[in-house]
Amino acid sequence: MSLGALRQLLAAGVPAGRSDDDAVRRQWWAALATLQDDFLLPIPDLSGLWLAAPLPALFDPTLLQRLQGWVWAPTELDALLNPAPALLPAPDGPGRTAPGSGAQQPFERLALQDDDGTDPLLLVITPQLQVALAVGGAPGARSLLVRFEPDVLSEALSLVHERLEQSDARAAAELRRRLQQLGSLHSDASLGLRFWARLSERLAAMAPSVTLQPLLPAAAPHQPAGAPAAELALLEAITHEVRTPLATIRTLIRSLLRRSDMPAVVRQRLEQIDGECSEQIDRFGLIFLAAELQRQPPSEPIGDTQALARTDLARLLTQLEPLWQRQLNRRGLAFELSLAAALPEVLSDPTRLETMLGGLIDRFSRSLPSGATVHLSLVEAGPRLKLHLGCETPGPAGAAEAEPHPAPRSLVGPVLSWNPTTGSLQLSRQATQQLFEQLGGRLTERNGSGLTVFFPIC
Repeated sequence: MSLGALRQLLAAGVPAGRSDDDAVRRQWWAALATLQDDFLLPIPDLSGLWLAAPLPALFDPTLLQRLQGWVWAPTELDALLNPAPALLPAPDGPGRTAPGSGAQQPFERLALQDDDGTDPLLLVITPQLQVALAVGGAPGARSLLVRFEPDVLSEALSLVHERLEQSDARAAAELRRRLQQLGSLHSDASLGLRFWARLSERLAAMAPSVTLQPLLPAAAPHQPAGAPAAELALLEAITHEVRTPLATIRTLIRSLLRRSDMPAVVRQRLEQIDGECSEQIDRFGLIFLAAELQRQPPSEPIGDTQALARTDLARLLTQLEPLWQRQLNRRGLAFELSLAAALPEVLSDPTRLETMLGGLIDRFSRSLPSGATVHLSLVEAGPRLKLHLGCETPGPAGAAEAEPHPAPRSLVGPVLSWNPTTGSLQLSRQATQQLFEQLGGRLTERNGSGLTVFFPIC
């Protein structure tokens, strides 16, 4: 019995989803936080058990101490974690003691088989609450599965027991013993309704995400003049293949960052990797969207102002300032934001604009030398707001040079430009302009004077 059969059971009778992998992973992490913070932790004298794959899904230290757990984990994880402290117990027995910690891991390791899949899965059984969570669905039709029904959970436990009987008789016997210790189980009929309501509140309250969100609806393939269809299709395929493993790496890293006992130096390195993964996911996502835009029929309008809304651009820039400072600091660059007072709102889309502005800063700063300072200003200019991106670079004697000499760039097709000095691929000027037009902006770029984007005032 593979864990795929367990996911199929949880998906039975549930309509197919419409999320991509990034979106469903955000739902998964929000569901875990909701389950732990709002439902498990408030239970007095909590006891019970949990099973998860392919990584420990529960991350709250209190829950890990109170509940007995089993984790189906891939053997390849050992090479990833060593020589770090023991983040998972050995697969051949109960939780081992981490070197130098004196504390025993509160869950046991089970072997993940080749046909088990890698989508996350969690089953929690306590006397007061029983629930199964999983991620499933085909690409583009992903969904978060949350099941509270007693009959579904009973069948799920039967499948788990069958799996353990086949692969680990000792673990199967321990699971039976733990279930018997729990005694009678009680299920609240309103639990599902309350869970989805709290999950919706958590998702709505989340801070703006740097993960790319779809900017354009899927367009029927079309071949405009000067943009070879095969070249654009290959570019879209490459960007997808780059983003997918980066998203997987980022998910693994964020699961490790949930631990409270991680050494500071390890946490710092993982946070740096997480930031780099997010930057590159967004960067290649913009390249994908630019290629997709080139495949739209030329008769279609570039922008749809009816899809735009009132956007507080000054507030958005203030929210994103700490993120951009961290990103640029990793490359030895400084960042300064200057906002005029009492700026009006503009017509745009704040969620999609966030990703596009991040891509613009990346494009502008990628060829700058270490020690340069990136300046971003926002002022009122007649019926528009003027967003200007410039920089200062250290001169030969330490004096600041107002603007660097423009980096040489060569076009690579209709979407990309290449800097032969650094070997960096970036969106071409034309592609960047078209993407901003989708968001109500007008981009101008002049050598030696930085970048300027004008947004219409509401």
